[in-house]
Amino acid sequence: MPARNRFAEMHAEITEWRRDIHAHPELRFEEHRTAAKVVKLLTEFGCNDVVSGVGRTGVVGVIHGRTQTSGKAIGFRADMDALPIPETTGLSYASTNPGVMHACGHDGHTAMLLGAAKYLAETRNFNGTVVLIFQPAEEGSGGARAMLDDGLMDRWGIQEVYGMHNWPGIPAGQFAVRDGPQMAATAFFELTIKGKGGHAALPHIVVDTTVAAAQVITALQTIAARNIDPLKSVVVSTCGLRSDSNTFNVIPEEKNCVVRCAISMLTYMRSCKNAYASLPN
Repeated sequence: MPARNRFAEMHAEITEWRRDIHAHPELRFEEHRTAAKVVKLLTEFGCNDVVSGVGRTGVVGVIHGRTQTSGKAIGFRADMDALPIPETTGLSYASTNPGVMHACGHDGHTAMLLGAAKYLAETRNFNGTVVLIFQPAEEGSGGARAMLDDGLMDRWGIQEVYGMHNWPGIPAGQFAVRDGPQMAATAFFELTIKGKGGHAALPHIVVDTTVAAAQVITALQTIAARNIDPLKSVVVSTCGLRSDSNTFNVIPEEKNCVVRCAISMLTYMRSCKNAYASLPN
C-alpha cells in the first residue's frame, strides 16, 4: 500500500490530535499536557523507547527499523509550545487557555510528527533508527539548546536532524527548500528611555519620553535602509511599546518606555543586548 494512502487513512485522526493540542496550548517550558499526550501516543504506537523530560519538557521517541546494519540514527523534529496571544478565531476547537494560542502552527508540527511516528512504527520499512524529537520552548527560550545540553545528540547517537515549518501561502502538498539557511536568525533587544514627567498641559517643562520613543522607533527602520547591504535580507520590527502610565493627561517621568525590537536576518545578524538611553532633565 503506498504511503500516501496510509496517511490519507490517518488524516482524521491526525486532525483530531492537532485540534486537541490547539485547544489546549501551553507556553514555553510549560508544555506538560502536550508532552503527556505525545508520550501516551508514542507508547501506544509501539515505539522502542519513549523518554520525557529531555530539556525540561521535551520528549524523545525511538523507532528501530527492520534492520540496523546501516548504523544510522536520523532525527525528526517538531516543536510543541504556543504563544502568549489571545485567540479570537471562534473555531470550535479554539484555545481554552486564556491569552495563549497556537498562532505559529506548532500544534500542526506536533501532529504531523505524531502521524509520521505512527506510520514508521507500523511499517518499520527502513534500515537504522529514527529518533522523534518533540522540542519545547521554540518561541524564544532556547528549548533546542536545553535538549542539546541534556545530551540529545549523544544519548541517541543522532547523526542528522530534519524538520519543517508550516508556511501559509504555499499550496498544500508542496514544499519550499533552498541551499544554505532557510529561516532567519533573530536578535532581540529592549531600549528603556527615561526623561522628566509632568502634566500633559505643560509639555514645555517635561522631557517627553513618548516623543523620544516615537523618534527611536522611526530611526530603527534605517537599520534596514541604511546599514545593511541592499542585497541581503533583513527585517527590523518594533513589536511593543510599554509605559509606566496609563493616564491620558500625564507624560510619564520614566517611560520605562520599553521598545521591544526584533531584528531578523537571513544572511546577516547583529547581536544586541539591553540598551538604555536617558534623556537630559
